[in-house]
Amino acid sequence: MSGSNVENAMIPVTRPSMPEFETYVDMIRPLWESRHLSNRGEHVRALEEELEQRLHVPHVSLLTNGHLALETAIDVLGLTGEVITTPFTFASTTHALLRKQLTPVFCDINPIDYTIDVNQIEALITERTSAILPVHVYGNVCDVEAIERIAKRYGLHVLYDAAHAFGVRHDGRDIATFGDLTMFSFHATKVFHTIEGGALTFQDDRFVHAIHQAVNFGITGPETVESVGGNAKMNEFQAAMGRCNLARIDIEIDKRRRLVERYDERLRDAPFLRLNIRNEQTTSNYAYYPVLVMSGRGGRDRMMETLAQNGILARKYFYPLVTDFDCYTFDAIVPNATYVSDRVITLPLYPDMTMEMVDRVCDVILEGGNE
Repeated sequence: MSGSNVENAMIPVTRPSMPEFETYVDMIRPLWESRHLSNRGEHVRALEEELEQRLHVPHVSLLTNGHLALETAIDVLGLTGEVITTPFTFASTTHALLRKQLTPVFCDINPIDYTIDVNQIEALITERTSAILPVHVYGNVCDVEAIERIAKRYGLHVLYDAAHAFGVRHDGRDIATFGDLTMFSFHATKVFHTIEGGALTFQDDRFVHAIHQAVNFGITGPETVESVGGNAKMNEFQAAMGRCNLARIDIEIDKRRRLVERYDERLRDAPFLRLNIRNEQTTSNYAYYPVLVMSGRGGRDRMMETLAQNGILARKYFYPLVTDFDCYTFDAIVPNATYVSDRVITLPLYPDMTMEMVDRVCDVILEGGNE
């Protein structure tokens, strides 16, 4: 490809990581012999074990996607009534609560790392509250210690949405080990993926059987159905992709780290931007590169347009807030979340990016200034 073509090539906001083609083919080749394509085959069982070792957690249950993992977690925890959560998240978090006939109660975010503001949680607890559903955002970790104290004080369950946080460690402890259950998304655009997929991680042995029933129609034997379950089983092709990707995850995260450091170097002095603040106690996975455009929604939208005109696809992530979706009628007062949502852009970031591509993104932003 010529230099001019490289300069003009579209830069997507993200691009799925893929193993070498032959590596994946070798992994799935035996499936043509075994024909064991689903129902906890060899690759699903192996990936669960590999993830347990990787995440330092006793139990990992793989599911077909992160959303069904959330709904399954709600079922096995037996949640009722109200659940305190955040408006600054992907649609799935709130959809899962409503689809399970629960009432989301929205707590504002803190303006530093965009996670749930733990100082506002207790005022929202009522006799109908059964759980807290916090979200780790962009790889930034919630105040897990404070959330644990609050949950114990009021006898609440904690279900973490860690769709953005695979491989993140906080104070030396893997994020998968916090809460009653933690949900991960393994969608193709995530740091670690299984094409589509998700997982629940947990410490309590009692959840193993309940999750297995929930994801396989409640079937417990050839002639036994003990509960009303659904179908959320991960298949062997998904799990095989996950095994291939897990073997190279440290290399992928390190590539992300170097790209993020380049972004930081180029953009840290731009007075019209606020960069992501990463907690020194947290080992990041560098999942996203969010910036706030300080001039507000109009300035953010103009920057998005300028980037697009230069072949760079960024994303307003998360905008709008879930509380502003057309399908809902919530009346939540969440000024911090509104402020961030009106200004946020996530810039392109994926392991296959080059430093030259990062520089091209930064050049467009810096040359445009705070238009």
